[in-house]
Amino acid sequence: MFPMNLPAAEPTAPTPAPVRLGSIDAYRGLVMFLLLAEGLNIAPVARALPDSAVWRFLHTQQEHVEWTGCVLHDMIQPSFSFLVGVALPFSVGNRRARGQSAEAVTGHAFVRALVLVLLGIFLRSVGHPQTYFTFEDTLTQIGLGYGFLYLLALRSVRVQWIALGVILVGYWAAFALWPLPGADFDWAQAGVTPDFAGNLTGFAAHWNKNTNLGNAFDQWFLNLFPRAHPFVFNDGGYLTLSFIPTLGTMILGLVAGETLRSERTGGAKVRWFVAAGIAGIAAGWLFGALGICPVVKRIWTPSWVLFSGGWCFLGLAAFYAVIDVIGWRRWAFPLVVIGSNSIAAYIMESRFREFFRDAWQRHLGPDLPKFFGAAYAPFVIGVLVVGTYWLLLYGMWRKKIFLRI
Repeated sequence: MFPMNLPAAEPTAPTPAPVRLGSIDAYRGLVMFLLLAEGLNIAPVARALPDSAVWRFLHTQQEHVEWTGCVLHDMIQPSFSFLVGVALPFSVGNRRARGQSAEAVTGHAFVRALVLVLLGIFLRSVGHPQTYFTFEDTLTQIGLGYGFLYLLALRSVRVQWIALGVILVGYWAAFALWPLPGADFDWAQAGVTPDFAGNLTGFAAHWNKNTNLGNAFDQWFLNLFPRAHPFVFNDGGYLTLSFIPTLGTMILGLVAGETLRSERTGGAKVRWFVAAGIAGIAAGWLFGALGICPVVKRIWTPSWVLFSGGWCFLGLAAFYAVIDVIGWRRWAFPLVVIGSNSIAAYIMESRFREFFRDAWQRHLGPDLPKFFGAAYAPFVIGVLVVGTYWLLLYGMWRKKIFLRI
């Protein structure tokens, strides 16, 4: 169920000096820019210009698909998770090179995992009357799996591939064995209608929205915490247990990071990434097409791990080839500024978008539509908001202020 036949180098000894590849920061910067670009206000422009194929396309790429399939926006979270895995071997190697003991490095890894979980809960609790205990956001999902990822980073690549296989096959089997709802099932209990476009039939129905194993787990687990109302289902279908296959995505990144640190030539690494990418995309798509396991980002199905992971490998191949093999670096500077401070960028977008938007609208006044047109005025505000994000991140970069966990 995963490309065991693809060769990968065994982990090499820690580098004698800290190493930071520009391609990793640039790729992460692109991913975070796509997240920041949610503030561009493309949706209202697309609604105001319904006959514009360009704005309609841009709007489509900024909205998650209802259930199966993939658009560009769906690739943000897997790419970020993948890059966590890519960076881990470099982080461990650099800490050891600075003289930190194995115990100190291990302690840092598990503290980081805990902080990611707590930060995710904290950010999602803003605006709620009490702590909002959910575990499906990006930071929390990564945090729940990060400790396991670190332990795998201490093992060989062969063990990492085996762990990936166990996760994907085991997670798939658990969902496949969970009983389907009966013919008289009240779909309102799952927050969907019988004619919901994402409702799959046959064997694939085991991965339908809010009638799967993961939702049953959350109905038990999330109600163990204080809540304003009992948990019944997540409106988007997201699950706590998705951290398990998300760990699979991070393992793919971990293998990629070990390959980057290997003694292979730059060209050989690029070819390996391309081969892994094509294999992952093909395998994920095939499992979905055959009805064995649908490609669903919202519940992070095993086929989604392979499909999205394949695209991540191709993205890493492109950035590494251009920036670190060919040496074309200058063009990527705006992305590096964002990617080197990804936690700060995440917090800005998740909690300060409305603040900056209101500030710009207040200062530019009600006459803005007269200059740019009523349809485009929201986009102009959005560009100013995203530009503000970047200038703040650039100022932090100049002052060498980086939010690290």
